[in-house]
Amino acid sequence: MANFGKGPMGGGMQNLMKQAQKMQEEMQETEKLLDEWEIVGTSGGEAVVVYMNAKKIIDGIEIDKAVIDPDDEEMLEDLVLAAILDGYKKADEVYKEKMGKFAGLGGMGGF
Repeated sequence: MANFGKGPMGGGMQNLMKQAQKMQEEMQETEKLLDEWEIVGTSGGEAVVVYMNAKKIIDGIEIDKAVIDPDDEEMLEDLVLAAILDGYKKADEVYKEKMGKFAGLGGMGGF
């Protein structure tokens, strides 16, 4: 064990650790990017617009007054749900694109 850190095996382990650290740093940067990425989900020709980040955290909803009918609450509920689902679909695409390279890292990838 006196040669630990020296020779082909020790140097390989050190390089592996450096690569793992670099990958973890990249993953953290990507996670931050996903927090800041704005996703816009829409429905009803943009009558309902939902704002969220790529981690599906909703931070705003806009509803056109023209679609607010007190006698048809279900339609408005459906429009809001459809806009959220549209945003979720877009967020999934961004998440998969940006985090996909980390999928093989087991617990580190968050999958």
